[in-house]
Amino acid sequence: MINFDKYEAVIGLEVHAQLSTETKFFCGCSASYGHEPNTKVDPVCLGLPGALPALNQKAVEYAIKVGLALQCKIAKRAVFARKNYFYPDLPKGYQISQFNEPLCEHGYLEVDLQDYRKKVHIERIHLEEDAGKSIHSQSSAGGEETLIDLNRCGIPLIEIVSEPDFRTPEEAGVYLTALREIVQYLGVCNGNMEEGNLRCDANVSIRLKGETRLGVKTELKNMNSIRGVKQAIHFEIGRQIKILQEGGSVLQQTLLWNADKKAAKPMRAKEKSADYRYLPDPDLVPVQIDESWLNEIAMQMPELPEAKRTRFTLEYQLPQDHISVLTSSPELADYFEMVAMGCGDAKAAANWMVGEVLRQVKENNQTVENCKVTPDGLIKLIKLVRERTVSLTLAKQVFSSMAETGQSASEIIKKNSLFQIFDSDEVRGHVLDTLANNPSEVKKILAGNQQVLGYLVGQVMRSAEGKADPKVVAEILTKELANLGKG
Repeated sequence: MINFDKYEAVIGLEVHAQLSTETKFFCGCSASYGHEPNTKVDPVCLGLPGALPALNQKAVEYAIKVGLALQCKIAKRAVFARKNYFYPDLPKGYQISQFNEPLCEHGYLEVDLQDYRKKVHIERIHLEEDAGKSIHSQSSAGGEETLIDLNRCGIPLIEIVSEPDFRTPEEAGVYLTALREIVQYLGVCNGNMEEGNLRCDANVSIRLKGETRLGVKTELKNMNSIRGVKQAIHFEIGRQIKILQEGGSVLQQTLLWNADKKAAKPMRAKEKSADYRYLPDPDLVPVQIDESWLNEIAMQMPELPEAKRTRFTLEYQLPQDHISVLTSSPELADYFEMVAMGCGDAKAAANWMVGEVLRQVKENNQTVENCKVTPDGLIKLIKLVRERTVSLTLAKQVFSSMAETGQSASEIIKKNSLFQIFDSDEVRGHVLDTLANNPSEVKKILAGNQQVLGYLVGQVMRSAEGKADPKVVAEILTKELANLGKG
């Protein structure tokens, strides 16, 4: 049996964020996702003889924004280096990266966990180009084959290297979630782990509790979700403890995580920096960061997630669980604020957002940007509910129709005759029918059990197909029950 209580894990994360520039890092090829394999390449990203790189300034600007958001010291001078290693998806045989003189260093990110706040130290953020993508599959002959897609080769990345500050997979997961929100808010990376826009490698070692020396670390790769990162780290902690408990030694190596099997297998021995034979790239001059440019970038920084959560708490007085959801992406936050300001009711806007809007988005695998219900459309629907033109129950049906057809709330209400019923005689008819059909519930209320009243209100609303005004229903129902009590 694995004794987790006896040991402590020491975990550091290396997060690669693919920068959302229009073109690649050192050439003019498109950096967008989803093209046919090997169609967005040129002599520079293929590493053909005589082709020279030209630096994409926007990539440097995006990296600086992340550095500022993570409280890093921004270097006045950064040097690009060649990191030499040989894989089939790296056509030059080296990767342009940064080594001794990275762009950003010595930052931190504070994250809130269940009952404590943790400060995660950032060792460095450096720029580098991405490699291509190896696709392992079964060949038509039945054997295994590896296909290479070089479209991704040369896309600009930042690598955010944390100190080994994490002790649990849960801490790592919260940090990753916060980091993804930050790059999304900055607009420098879409944070989609399934598409490989955000990738995470985890360095894991264990030691006896109370020990200060670090154990032998392994590196986990190939996790494509935050949940997968947590699962992989948990697996590796258990694997290393089991080895030590059985008297073995942990080997320093790189392991590939298999999400289907929930297990990791060795890929190669873990390299050290000397193995990569770093040397300054002779084709790229050092980057000089001008103070005025740095100030200009700082002035362009948007409101970041934590600041937005604090403002939402003070300005809108919403529950924390709603605020967490509404600020989980800049698009959701912007949508909510437009609706809240437009309808003048932040609470109603938040309820619609965390309810109907997110349900619709998730069911249809959409984002709020391509949802057919625009902020203006939702504002008008909320106002129709407030004006009692339509009941809240039917308004939710109207919203579903809006999301499906793109029609306005007024059009759908008019077309389907969903106007709320205020006519007392019509409502009274539904009330009398409900009382006649529910004699046992009526007896309970007359005997003093007022909890059943809500059930009868619901039955009247069902009889009226959701169109009756709930206040009118409650008034008439109470009056008719009082008359029965007298009789």
